[in-house]
Amino acid sequence: MGSTFSGIELGKRSIMAHTDAITTAGHNISNANTEGYSRQRVQLKEFDPLYKPDLERAERSGMIGQGMDSQSINRVRDELLDQRITEQQHSESYWETRSKYYTMIEQIYNEPDDVSIRSNMDKFWEGWQELSVHPESQAARQAVVTRGESLADSIKTKWEALMGVGNLINGDIEATVKQVNDYTRQIASLNAEIVRSRGMGDNPNDLLDRRDLLVDKLSKIINITSDMRDSDEFMVHLDGHVLVQGGVARSFDLETVVDNNGYDKLVWKDTGNEAVIKGGTLGALIELRDVDIRSEVQSLNTMTMNFSDLVNDIHRNGYGANNVTGLDFFTQHSFVENVNGNYDRDGDGTLDHSYIFRFTGTTKLNPQEQIGLEGVMTLSGSGGNVQVAYHPTDTVETVINRINDSNGEVKAYLDRNNNLVLKGTTASAVENPDFVIRHVEDSGFFLTGYTGILQASGAAGAYDYAQADAVQALAGAQFAVSPVLNPAGYIEVNQALKNDVMSVAAAYKDNSGNVNAGDGRAAVEIAAIRNTKVMIGHERTFDDYFADSVTNVGLKGEQAENMHLSHSAVMEDLRSLRDSISGVNIDEELADIIKFQHGYNAAAKFVTVWDSLLDTIINRLGV
Repeated sequence: MGSTFSGIELGKRSIMAHTDAITTAGHNISNANTEGYSRQRVQLKEFDPLYKPDLERAERSGMIGQGMDSQSINRVRDELLDQRITEQQHSESYWETRSKYYTMIEQIYNEPDDVSIRSNMDKFWEGWQELSVHPESQAARQAVVTRGESLADSIKTKWEALMGVGNLINGDIEATVKQVNDYTRQIASLNAEIVRSRGMGDNPNDLLDRRDLLVDKLSKIINITSDMRDSDEFMVHLDGHVLVQGGVARSFDLETVVDNNGYDKLVWKDTGNEAVIKGGTLGALIELRDVDIRSEVQSLNTMTMNFSDLVNDIHRNGYGANNVTGLDFFTQHSFVENVNGNYDRDGDGTLDHSYIFRFTGTTKLNPQEQIGLEGVMTLSGSGGNVQVAYHPTDTVETVINRINDSNGEVKAYLDRNNNLVLKGTTASAVENPDFVIRHVEDSGFFLTGYTGILQASGAAGAYDYAQADAVQALAGAQFAVSPVLNPAGYIEVNQALKNDVMSVAAAYKDNSGNVNAGDGRAAVEIAAIRNTKVMIGHERTFDDYFADSVTNVGLKGEQAENMHLSHSAVMEDLRSLRDSISGVNIDEELADIIKFQHGYNAAAKFVTVWDSLLDTIINRLGV
C-alpha cells in the first residue's frame, strides 16, 4: 500500500520541478542580450507511478501517481537551420569585404582631373607636340622635362596608393589568420568539455551555445561546414579538409613567397601545403591582395614599363639641341647588372637564369605582307607554354595580333623601323617574375630567318630563360635586360636632362649626318606614341589602358556592392528565422514565470494540506 507520507514527497517533487522551470525562465531573461544564447526549456514529465503492472501489485483501482519531475533542460535550436546559416554565411562576409576594399580602390582611381595620370600624360604628349613645332626652343624642352616629372610623380603616387591598400589587406590577413587559429583552438577545447559533461549525464547547454557562436563567427571568416560523427565527436571541415575533429584542431601559418612584394602565402601548419580559402573574409582578403591589387599594380607597371621603354627607344636614338644623343628620357633600373641578364635565382652562387625583357628582330617587315610560311610558335604563358600557329596566307599584322590575343605572356608589335619586337609581360603566377621572357620557340621559320630573332627552329633552337646566357639562342637580335620589380614605383626623368634641358632629343641626323636645329622628327615620333597601337596586352593604346582600368575597377566595385546586398538580404531572413526560434522573448518568459509561480504556490498549498492531514492522524486520531 502507499505510504502515509507519500503526499509530502509528491509535493516536494512538484515544488522542485516548478523551481527548475522558474529558474530556467530567469536564466533566459538574464541572457536575453547575450550573444549566441539560445533560450532553454525545462522538459517536465510525470513521475513513475507507485504500482507497476506486474503480478505483485496490490489489487486496487488504477495506478497511484507520484507527481512530476524535471526530465531535462534543453536548448530550443533548429540544427538544420544552423547548418544552413553556417554554410551560407561566408558568402555574405566575402562580398562585404570586397565591397569595403573596392570603395578604397575606387577612390584611388577617382583622381581630380588636374593631377590624374591621364591628365598629366595628355600634357606630356602636348609638350612633345609643342617641341616638334619649336625644336629650337629651350622653354619647350623645359616644359617636356617638367611635365615628364609631373607624370612620373602621379604614376608613383598611384602605385604607392595601391601598395598602401595591399599592405593594409596583408595586415588584415595576418590578423585574421591568428583569429581563425584562436577560434579553432577554442572550439576543440569546448568539444572536450562537452564530451566530459555529457559523459557525466549532463546537458551542457551553455557550452553548446558558446561552441555554436564560435562556429558562427568562424563561418564568416572561412567557408566551413560542421557535422557530428556518431553522437559525441563534433567536426569542422574546410573544403574537404578536417579543420577541427573533437578535441584536436589544425591551424594555419604564413610562409614568405619570393617576388611577391614581401607578402606571405597561407599554408597548413602541420603539412606545409598551401591552404586554399575560397570564401569568407579571409578568402576575400587573399583574393583582393593576390589577384585584384596585384592585377592593378601589374597593369600600372605594364603601362609604365612600356611607356618609358617606347619613349626611351626613340629618345635614345635622337639628338638634343647640344648634339647629345644616347640618353634615355626616363631612368630605367635593370634587374641585374649582367649585360646578358644572367641571374642566380636559387641563391647557390651560380648564375642559372636569364632575365630578358625585350627582343628586337633584325629584319624590316611589311605589316600587310603575307608571310608564306607554316609553323607553330611556342611562348610562355600563365598555365604553361601556349602555342600560336601561323599559315602562309597570314599577314605579318595577323600573326602579331594572334600572338597578342593568345594567353601567352609574350607580346609582339612592330617598332618604328618595322622590326618585330617581342616583350615579356607581367606574370599571372606569383612564382614567375614579371617582365621576363621565359620561353620562345618556333617550329618553322617566322621567328628565325623571316624576323631575325632566333637562330634556329625547333626545340634545339628555342630560347629558354632557365639557363645562363640564354641570349645565345638569338640571331643577332637586340635585347634588353628586365627591369627591377615595380617600375611604377621608381620611374623618374633622367637626371642628365634635368641638369641640361637642351639634351632633350627632338631631331635625327639627316642623310649627310648633320643635325638641323629646326628638325623635330624625334619629338613627332614620341608624340605619336599616344595613339599608336603599341600597348602590350589586350589594350592596344594608352587611351585603351586608361579607359579599361577605370571601367574594370568600377564594374568590380558595383558587382561587390550588389552581391553584398543580395546575400545580406538572404542572411537577414535566415537570422530572423533563427531568432524567432531560439531568441529570448522577455514577455513570454515573464508569462512562464507567472504560470510556474502559480504551480509552485499550488504545490506548496498541497504540502500544507497534507501536513495538516498528517497532524490530524498523528496528534488527534483517537483523542
